Amino acid sequence: MGQLFRPSSNTIAKASIFGVLGLLAIGLWLPWQLFRSQYVTGVGVAIEQPIQFSHEHHVGGLGIDCRYCHTSVEQSYFAGMPATKTCMTCHSQIWNNAELLKPVRDSWRTQQGIQWKKVHNLPDYAHFNHSIHVNKGMGCSTCHGEIDKMPLVWKANTLQMAWCIDCHKNPEKNIRPRDQVYNMAWTTPENQAELGAELVKKYGIKKEQLINCSVCHY
Repeated sequence: MGQLFRPSSNTIAKASIFGVLGLLAIGLWLPWQLFRSQYVTGVGVAIEQPIQFSHEHHVGGLGIDCRYCHTSVEQSYFAGMPATKTCMTCHSQIWNNAELLKPVRDSWRTQQGIQWKKVHNLPDYAHFNHSIHVNKGMGCSTCHGEIDKMPLVWKANTLQMAWCIDCHKNPEKNIRPRDQVYNMAWTTPENQAELGAELVKKYGIKKEQLINCSVCHY
């Protein structure tokens, strides 16, 4: 009886097996990379706004406190966007004829709010409460990055579930004294581990509850 398979068949079979495994690996790797990519997460992508508001100028340059514009950040689940009246407090006096600020003046004249576009936009099934985080010692820059250096606003972090859980499991590495929450120049000290553990206890943070699904999904 003649030989059914050529000598090269073994090589072809091995190459086929490795080829299939390689395709499976690529098939898993590509979606994972896409999920973490800038295209999906929006990290580093500036959002076009009705007015190109510069935090770099207002916060970094003029030193305006976050709470001056985001008035509900300490009492509500949302930070709040500034009313046109807040903008006009200054811009009725300075740069009051600038073309860039025409939408502000139009909003003031018509009493129609400015339609800002959300940059940090979580899905409806994820609940985030600003007031809890702020009052537990989480600084603005922890989530929003160095926003005082941003001429336009973009996401500094993915805000994906894995990113949130990483902090919920280890809040000590990010927590800071409450009087430093709005300090954009804050950097973690060398004794952050000890300081964080002390503040977690002081602020009554129950770590075992932070990873409960119902904390963010209910």
